[in-house]
Amino acid sequence: MTYLAGRGIADVTGEAAECGMLGYGMKWQVSDGIHTRLRARAFAFERQGDRALLVVCDLPLMFDSVVRAVLPRLPDGYDETNVMITATHTHCGPGGYARHALYNSTAGGFRDRTFGAIVDGIVEAATRAHEDLAPARLLLGHGELRDASVNRSRRAFDRNPAADRAFFPDAIDPQVTVLRIEREGRLVGAVCWFATHNTSLTNRNTLISGDNKGYAAYHWERLVEGVDYLDGPGFVAAFPQTNAGDMSPNLWLAEGRGPTDDQWTNARLIGERQYRAATAVRCAEIDGPIDARLTHVDMGNVLVRPEFTGDGRPHRTGRPVAGASAWAGAGVDGPAFKGFREGRNPVWDALSHCLVYPLAPRLRDAQYPKAVTLPAGVANRFRPMVAERFAFQLLRIGPLYLVGIPGEVTIVAGLRLRRAVAGIVGAELENVLVAGYSNGYMHYTTTPEEYDAREYEGGSTLFGRWQLPALCQIGAGLATAMRDGAPVGRGTPEPEPPARRARHTIPPDRPHPRRAFGDVLSVGRDDRTVTARFVGAHPGNDLRRGGTYLAVERRDGDAWTRVADDGDWCTTFRWARTGDAGSTVTITWDVPGDAPAGTYRIRYLGDTPDGPFTGATDPFEIP
Repeated sequence: MTYLAGRGIADVTGEAAECGMLGYGMKWQVSDGIHTRLRARAFAFERQGDRALLVVCDLPLMFDSVVRAVLPRLPDGYDETNVMITATHTHCGPGGYARHALYNSTAGGFRDRTFGAIVDGIVEAATRAHEDLAPARLLLGHGELRDASVNRSRRAFDRNPAADRAFFPDAIDPQVTVLRIEREGRLVGAVCWFATHNTSLTNRNTLISGDNKGYAAYHWERLVEGVDYLDGPGFVAAFPQTNAGDMSPNLWLAEGRGPTDDQWTNARLIGERQYRAATAVRCAEIDGPIDARLTHVDMGNVLVRPEFTGDGRPHRTGRPVAGASAWAGAGVDGPAFKGFREGRNPVWDALSHCLVYPLAPRLRDAQYPKAVTLPAGVANRFRPMVAERFAFQLLRIGPLYLVGIPGEVTIVAGLRLRRAVAGIVGAELENVLVAGYSNGYMHYTTTPEEYDAREYEGGSTLFGRWQLPALCQIGAGLATAMRDGAPVGRGTPEPEPPARRARHTIPPDRPHPRRAFGDVLSVGRDDRTVTARFVGAHPGNDLRRGGTYLAVERRDGDAWTRVADDGDWCTTFRWARTGDAGSTVTITWDVPGDAPAGTYRIRYLGDTPDGPFTGATDPFEIP
């Protein structure tokens, strides 16, 4: 029996100006424009009446708050069990769309407009995918990619048993998994899973961008298949994460460096390598059922059975605690706060080991040897800082099993999770993937051995040393239920905290003295780059979701044809405040090498509270 499959894509960009960005946690990283728009890419599958929906979003993180808002708006037949909403983990997207305070700290609180753009975009992409359902062949294949990731936490990785390390001889997970959707012999969609952090761009970048995974999708869709994002859906390619917790794209083990010393080039090259690896995979047609299981678990209170702990004794997870090394950040991808470092932090270690743990034996069993800094479980009693209950999911599409984990899983931790599930359902290990960053966010998951190294990832394993064994136990339960055709208990979802809204207002826009909105201030040419400055207005007046703030146009007879917009890699849109209520907008266009000779112009599309306006440069020639 054939599958039905559908694809959809939509804009989820959010606030392009004066919104703290999410991922690096730096107060200074505040959005001031767009490098590329962020997209939600949805894939609907149906077989014999059973459905599944996968939505891959160019977002820093996925939160339960978003999932809750999306689900009631989906077409009939989709619910929390068979819908997986996941993030590519770009660190260059606007924040403020969670309900827990820690993740909104850089954005000043909850941002209704960014949250609304994300939810509306996901619903739009998912609805398009459902409406696009049609008979299709699904093909699955695997390959390898060895020059797009490096282990940023090698000291922790090396603590794992030799058998685990031998599975990853280069300390990376090179597996590339591709699911292709074909209709009448034509490729119409693809999903490519590969583990590497979406952190080619550094915490000094303030332009919204999909980073390397965003470029991989853009390259395939726009440059290869000719998709015009403003003209409606077409071919859709997504590049979701797997177990990327300790995988960095910064191949020279320094932020923004490798394979070159330019972050923008690196994002493009790492993305292009993922695209090329995806297209090189040989795929074979698959068959088999669609199935799903999901349960909510209180991660701070899981009794882990001896068969999963590794030491023959039961253990219990603990309420969320951030270790000192969590505040150091992952140095390879971007250091965080001064005064903390990965590994040992002598003052915090001494306080925890000599004072805190002797007085709290249960905390010690769960969290030792972590240096306790932020007891988030205690803080949650006064103000919800982080979630404690999470949805864990197992989604099956034929022979492919996706283990939905709401967080960042290291490669060896992922290997153990995959083995736990594969052994029960009888699947080939390569067909069982950890789908990280799915349906929520619980920070990191390391192996107990990696946890003891107290690197950034271990310090960010909030629920303690037994967190991974708990996840293996949960995954085994979902796998057993799926194998036996049995239901699982839904569990108790996380209570949804009230939204503490950001205090952010946009002052009334005024044009520059003796100027009008949209007036051109200057146009410059530098080799193959054109830069135009305009009298602008605040981008927050209209997010232009599904639209654009700019257009590069080529003269075609008496008409102008748009050849690029703010979703293209070759353009940037940057906003800056001028005075108390004035704005200057700078648009750059890096002229592609294959741009045909002709007459061009750059248009700016802005908005004031009174309505839209436009501005355009004088025509210029590209030889």
